[in-house]
Formats: sequence, structure tokens, C-alpha cells
Amino acid sequence: MKNELVEALPMLRAFARSLSGNRDRADDLVQETVMRALANRDKFQEGTNLHAWLVTILRNQYYSEGRKRRREVEDAEGLHAARLSEGAAQSGHLELDDFLRAMQLLPDEQREALVLIGASGFSYEEAAEICGVRVGTVKSRVSRARARLQSVMDGAEPLPPEESAKSSIEEIRQAMSIRA
Repeated sequence: MKNELVEALPMLRAFARSLSGNRDRADDLVQETVMRALANRDKFQEGTNLHAWLVTILRNQYYSEGRKRRREVEDAEGLHAARLSEGAAQSGHLELDDFLRAMQLLPDEQREALVLIGASGFSYEEAAEICGVRVGTVKSRVSRARARLQSVMDGAEPLPPEESAKSSIEEIRQAMSIRA
């Protein structure tokens, strides 16, 4: 299991980054996920999907932390967020940056479903199991996410500020190739 866990780290990191939008927070989520997986390895059933089990742990940790963070003070002046952003190194990144900014407009549930289905390669059934919802709910979330992204990319609504792009090109590439 340990070797499989190590092999799953890039997938976990990409998924955590897509949820949190913050490299450091994503690393913390992955570390917590690994710690919980190792502590509860007796609860993992051999022959089942380890990636789905790990993603479920990570997802639950993300939402648990989110509930706790609601009580925290926001970065109203954007000083912290400004330190986290990086400008694009080449002009070819502009379309991807726009897409990433458009992804931020999606509710967490829609973004999560889209990443699981579109980038991670999970089936609708696997994504439904990970999210703890019905298959139809996942399909609906993915459909609404795609429609909203298309609308934003067509210019029907404004993009969030460029400084708030949540992921780098490399992390998106990882997310697109994480399913083995």
C-alpha cells in the first residue's frame, strides 16, 4: 500500500490544488491525507480503488477545514493573496490563465465534479462515490460547470482578477494525467 500511496501523491496534490487554489494549503491537505490514510490503513479494503479512497479522505479534510475557516478573518486588502500569485512567463499562458480564473467562479461542488471527471478521469460512478452523491447529481454538476465556463469564456460575465488564478500550467497538466 505504501508504494501505491507514494504513486498517488501527484494525483492528490493536483486535486488538492484544484480545490484549494493555494500551493501551500494543497501540500498541507495532501500531508494530512497521507497521515490519515496511514493511520487508518486497516480500514482500506484491498481490491478497492485506492485513488478514490484517498481522494475521499482529502475531500473530507478540505471541507472540514473550510467549515473551520469560515470563522477566520478574510484577507480583505488582498495582501496575502498578492504574495501567492505569479505572473505568466509567456503570452501563451493567457488563455489557460483565463480558464483558471473562470474556474474560480464555479461553486466548489461543480469545480470538484469537473476536475474529477474532466481532468482526473474518474467515471461518473466513481466521482459520485467520492463525493457521496448520486450519479445524476455529478452529471448535473459537470453539465452546469461546463455551461458556466463556456459562458464566461465567451465573455458573458467578467473574469476574476488575474492575480487570483488558482493553479499553474504544470499542475493542470498533472491533473489531466493523474489517473493510471
